[in-house]
Amino acid sequence: MPGSDVDLLALYEVLEKLRLKDSRQADLVNLRFFAGLTNDEAAAAMGISPSTADKDWAYARCWLRLEMGGRGGES
Repeated sequence: MPGSDVDLLALYEVLEKLRLKDSRQADLVNLRFFAGLTNDEAAAAMGISPSTADKDWAYARCWLRLEMGGRGGES
C-alpha cells in the first residue's frame, strides 16, 4: 500500500468503509500505515495477539487493495 501514488482521500473513504465492516482492522491499518507501528507494537497497543494482528493486517491489506483498485489506484 505505501507508495508515492496513493490517493489519500480515496484511502480515507475506503478505510471508513472498512471501519463499518470491521473497526478493529481499520484501527490496525491506521496504526500500521499512518503511525508506522510494527505488527507487535500495534498488537500491544490494541490489546490483541501478534498472530491476530498478522491475520487482520493480511486481510485488511487485500481488502483495501481490491477496494482501491476500483478507484483507479493501481499497485
